[in-house]
Amino acid sequence: MTIRVLLADDQALLRATFRMLINSVPGMEVVGEAANGREAVALTRSERADVVLMDIRMPVVDGIQATHDITAADDLRDVKIIMLTTFETDELIIDALRAGASGYLGKGVQPQNLLDAIRSVGAGDSLLSPAATRALIGRVLAQPRVVARELDALAALTPREQEVLTLVAFGLSNDEIAERLVISPATAKTHVNRTMMKLNARDRAQLVIIAYETGLITPGRETG
Repeated sequence: MTIRVLLADDQALLRATFRMLINSVPGMEVVGEAANGREAVALTRSERADVVLMDIRMPVVDGIQATHDITAADDLRDVKIIMLTTFETDELIIDALRAGASGYLGKGVQPQNLLDAIRSVGAGDSLLSPAATRALIGRVLAQPRVVARELDALAALTPREQEVLTLVAFGLSNDEIAERLVISPATAKTHVNRTMMKLNARDRAQLVIIAYETGLITPGRETG
């Protein structure tokens, strides 16, 4: 199955470079290019993109707002977004994740790392490493923003699902969760998927945000 990729960046040279790279490997295809956020939203829909490489800073509509517009649309729910930025500030990255991005990469990313990221996000994973989970999100969300809708959903989780959500928030993979809880990786994956469904989360990145914003996890806490 070919991953359909949309490039959204106001730098034509960068788009051309990424297009050549992505189109040079099997299993991926660039299906469109956007120079601003408004075009990105429209082309994501018309070209049926699977993954969008989205610049944060763009004219007309910026990448964070465009990400929100895409992830809020019912017909684009399965689209995954990777933020590309030279402005790797904590606040911008967290805003992007809150808007629905699955992760972020600096524009100086190595070619193979970019291709791996597209494959990973296309498969439903996030790009948040354990280090990013603990250091970045935990620091910026020092004052959790409690959302009533998310709190209600959190109460609907079973004790095991809350435990799994906590481990996801600390950056553990399914295999690591399985080892910690002494269950099979398949069972761990099932718990993660059910937790995502109950919390209406697009991917693991969204689970991390919810865990911090509802206060389930607080900055500085260790996994134990």
